[in-house]
Amino acid sequence: MGSMKRERVFTEETQEVKWSELTPERAREEIPEAIGEAQRAVERICEVREPSYENTFGALDECDAALSRGWQRLLHLSSVADSEEIRDVVSELMPQVVEFGVQLPLNERLYSVLKEASGREWVQELSTERKRYVEETMALFEENGAGLDEASKERLSAVAKRLAQCSREFGERVLDSTNAWEYVTEDEQEVQGLPESALAAARQDATEHGYGSEEKPAWRFSLQFTSCRPVLTYAHNEELRKRVWEGLQTRGAGKYDTQELIHEILTLRDEKAKLLGFANYADYTTARRMVGSGRHALDFIDDLHDRVEGAFLREQDEIRRYAERKEGRKIEVLEPWNVGYWAERRRQEKYDFNSEEVRPYFPMDHVLRSMFSIYEELYGIRITQRETYCRKSGEAVQEGKVEVWYPEVLYFEIRDGESDEQLAAFYADWYPRENKRAGAWMECLTCGCPGHGSEPRRPHLALMCGNLARPAGEKPSLLNHEEVLTIFHEFGHLLHQSLSEVVVRGLAGCNVAWDFVELPSQINENWAWEKEVLDRITRHWQTGAPLPKDILEKMLAARNDGSATAFMRQLSFGKLDLELHVHTENVRERDIEEVDAEILRDYRVPGVRTGRTMLRAFTHIFDGGYEAGYYSYKWAEMLEADAFTRFKREGIFNKKTGREFRRFILSRGNSEPPAKLFRDFMGRDPDPAAMLIRAGIV
Repeated sequence: MGSMKRERVFTEETQEVKWSELTPERAREEIPEAIGEAQRAVERICEVREPSYENTFGALDECDAALSRGWQRLLHLSSVADSEEIRDVVSELMPQVVEFGVQLPLNERLYSVLKEASGREWVQELSTERKRYVEETMALFEENGAGLDEASKERLSAVAKRLAQCSREFGERVLDSTNAWEYVTEDEQEVQGLPESALAAARQDATEHGYGSEEKPAWRFSLQFTSCRPVLTYAHNEELRKRVWEGLQTRGAGKYDTQELIHEILTLRDEKAKLLGFANYADYTTARRMVGSGRHALDFIDDLHDRVEGAFLREQDEIRRYAERKEGRKIEVLEPWNVGYWAERRRQEKYDFNSEEVRPYFPMDHVLRSMFSIYEELYGIRITQRETYCRKSGEAVQEGKVEVWYPEVLYFEIRDGESDEQLAAFYADWYPRENKRAGAWMECLTCGCPGHGSEPRRPHLALMCGNLARPAGEKPSLLNHEEVLTIFHEFGHLLHQSLSEVVVRGLAGCNVAWDFVELPSQINENWAWEKEVLDRITRHWQTGAPLPKDILEKMLAARNDGSATAFMRQLSFGKLDLELHVHTENVRERDIEEVDAEILRDYRVPGVRTGRTMLRAFTHIFDGGYEAGYYSYKWAEMLEADAFTRFKREGIFNKKTGREFRRFILSRGNSEPPAKLFRDFMGRDPDPAAMLIRAGIV
């Protein structure tokens, strides 16, 4: 008898992943196997003589499901448990995975079968979502080179593989440069002004890295957002603020310099777009998005810039004049490490509100439970937590518990409130680690499918990650309001995936136009500003008291303080991204500092020192999938601010409105054009005035 085949762990479809068994060795075995299986599935489609939906487009939709799961899990590990071994295996396997993806639309036999199938009469009899999948697939194939000659196809494949490698290397350099910097001090005077929570975290961080003692404490600061942001906002010591700001300038610089990679990535993207018949890479990425073209996206950003610029400059001048009064001297231009500090001081004085005073009222566990209860009511779902454990290699499985990749990770299940059917499950990993990438994100690990025909429902499996305030000593994780907004935001993405009722995997959940994908996440942030919600999600971690009325009123009053600056900051990111990808020929091989200064001249306060360009560490567009798409944050804000006006009008806890948002937006994925989905919910096209009104700019 032959030996029994080993159970797969990377590519199996399961609600409970065996994380401890996801080793580089298993990845090297299973992911190439999954590629082979996907290739054989494609070959079977190529041999079809009498096409039906099931043996062509339906088979294509499922052909790489196992590969997608395996590769996503490996990339996830590289995001939350980075190591040399993980990096090596990702680098080793990436060319094979990219090659499969690139070659799919270049396969002439496959394209020929699909093209013939797409012209059959039965296509008109398909369901709305299957018909859309046929249309989207044919457009995708054509946009990715199906009609190219052999030489062009070969070059396109080479470009795609090199782009993947460059993006990966960019992300690694940014992560390594972030981790390479630290500052440790034992001078208590130097850290004056920092909130108690930030001091406790810095002291704990120092202890964990071998600095200081009980008798002589030390404080360690890093370039993690949760470490450097409090310094730039609250530290009275200007030298400390300057030191941290200068530390931020080392990201993607020096021995970790990313400039050459940036130029190579931009050049390759431009070449790819032109190979495919587009004028520029932005036109290529936006061809099937709501905005329609790179030029229209730039017009959208430029129009908002013109509406906001006056308020932005007034806001910045008010901060400068406030600093002048407090310092008793003339200040022509604020240094960049002083802007956030004086903005916060001014805000505290103007509204008698310190954003740190709300932290004791936002314990992580209570915020999560309360947030879940809000959307349980609105969308008719039920969320339950499962017990978890972190298993080391060789340890026994703990029955009844769910294995996670790190002891702090949580696990939840989502069920329909009426049928009790499980719709999804998800992990939550909220705290920073040195081997975990910065920022916050949501990912789909397994795309589920509603029951259809004789097939039972397959639940979705997803995750939320962040880098929020850690527990310190006896204190639980206590959040500021900005971190609360982050949790609401990522949970919006997660609900978009988890409540998808689309049968076609390629159109399900978050597989939507990039400038629509942020609608479900950004609309969630609105609830975290509503008084009725804040009354519900705040509980003092020791006394259980809700947020006092006077603090709540001051926080709400201060909401739009600095809104024009925040608005302009997001616009500047979108502008930079689009200019690089619309006018690549204008920036090719030029110094990126010069390019940054030229593009963003009208997006900054005249004369202000800017430091190194943030392009050096702009992982969103060079290693995050947002290339020529960062504008979508503001585009989605236009959509969600307008959509939330319906909740405000009909009630933020209105179950009918909530059920319709679930039905028309969250459950539909990309089964219909996003403009239609928006109209189905709102009864009209979006109005951009809503976001400007909400921000207090109009």
